[in-house]
Amino acid sequence: MPWRFRVDLLKGFVLQLEMAAENSSSDFALRSNFYIPSYILLPDSKVDPAACIPVCPVLVFINSKSGGQLGGNLLVTYRALLNKHQVFDLGQEPPDKVLNRIYMNLEKLKLEGSEAAAKIQETLKIIVAGGDGTAGWLLGVVSDLKLPHPPAIATVPLGTGNNLPFAFGWGKKNPGTDRPSVEAFLEKVMKAEEMKIDSWHILMRMRAPHEGSYDPIAPLELPHSLHAFGRVSTSDELNMEGCHTFRGGFWNYFSMGMDAQVSYAFHSERNSHPEKFKNQLVNQSTYMKLVGTQGWFFASLFQSNSKNIAQLAKVKIMKQEGQWQDLHIPHSIRSIICLNLPSFSGGLNPWGRPRRTNGDFTPPYVDDGLIEVVGFRDAWHGLLLLAPNGHGTRLAQAHRIRFEFHKGAADHTYMRIDGEPWKQPLPTDDDTVVVEISRLHQVKVLATHDCKSRSVHRPLATGDHDTQEDDIPEEESIPEGGRSGGSLVQLTLSKSQTKLISLVLAKPS
Repeated sequence: MPWRFRVDLLKGFVLQLEMAAENSSSDFALRSNFYIPSYILLPDSKVDPAACIPVCPVLVFINSKSGGQLGGNLLVTYRALLNKHQVFDLGQEPPDKVLNRIYMNLEKLKLEGSEAAAKIQETLKIIVAGGDGTAGWLLGVVSDLKLPHPPAIATVPLGTGNNLPFAFGWGKKNPGTDRPSVEAFLEKVMKAEEMKIDSWHILMRMRAPHEGSYDPIAPLELPHSLHAFGRVSTSDELNMEGCHTFRGGFWNYFSMGMDAQVSYAFHSERNSHPEKFKNQLVNQSTYMKLVGTQGWFFASLFQSNSKNIAQLAKVKIMKQEGQWQDLHIPHSIRSIICLNLPSFSGGLNPWGRPRRTNGDFTPPYVDDGLIEVVGFRDAWHGLLLLAPNGHGTRLAQAHRIRFEFHKGAADHTYMRIDGEPWKQPLPTDDDTVVVEISRLHQVKVLATHDCKSRSVHRPLATGDHDTQEDDIPEEESIPEGGRSGGSLVQLTLSKSQTKLISLVLAKPS
């Protein structure tokens, strides 16, 4: 055998040994840091006293239908790296059932004297991979179950907008699904900090009809974000005699009007033709085209006044406990957003950074018990968010907000919660539909060093390097139609943003 061939063979053998050693080291790190023993996850299984107690135990919930093929690929990788029993496909088993089973087993093991069960319960974290609706679903379940030591949640961005992951530093681009990408994400989870955010309760009430039954929303249209949304029982303190009452919750935002209408059109199209929505860029391009075809760019020309928020609803806010006051909505506003996190429509910040000298408004904090209320006239107004220090029309900061819908303006409107929309029928007689939003409590999330959200305990977000406050007056943003003084408002756009906007303005083929 030639000596050169022998040397090459030896080099290849050494390389294989090095790779095997590296994988072995990586497997050991994964096992000691994240791997949960099977007896913790499977009730009535034999306890393994020699099993390693992980430093950062995680339960992984993946929406296998999110991100085209990414969700399914991610499911395979996580199950290959961790205990397959700690990785769950949300399409196969709901998270409330999983968490109930595991926490009941943890409590049983603790009663039997298991120190490992106690330690894992105290340090357990959750990873959820999916869109904003999926992330909101998990937040809602953890909130509703009232678990002992409720786990903090990290979000993998598998959706189109990915507002929740972006707000806490997990990015907004769909991630890699190979082993190195997953290992890198797990490392970020282990280093992430816990952060509390407000959760918001939404209540919908309408008078019961004299005959028959009236459900305001078709059950199949309800998004996962409305995890608890359902008619309250007659014994519930929220029940009011003579009315049907429904309730739910959200963490990022509630919106109503044209933006929710576009989102509803997108979701309807995706449900009808799922084969067309295979990756994030295609989804975003389709979404932007719908912004144009739905008339959102030139709403004042193509939409009737009945679409204006002031025509649809009477709005009240509560700044001090027990004191409701009317909120003036400018007649031109066709979309209103109640915002808890500084991330909307793909990571944009509709509230911006008010000057500290402005006595009416303060910077947004995710745990201050206040919700920011912002309005938009049309898509041109929304494009202002792409400009430095851009923001929407700031309307209020409040502890509560109430929308009262009466007969006359329209027979329906569109609403959206944490990225998931629905079509909401409105009164066709003399009844009133009321939607009221109030702070419920708080949940824990995991935030990286790139976190964009601010806490009252951490006023400067670590990932928010642009601390410049805005100086754009509230009512002197982009006028309707997008023109000011006969010329288009100049914005600084990235190549991808310019490409998406050009798709909207292009003539349909």
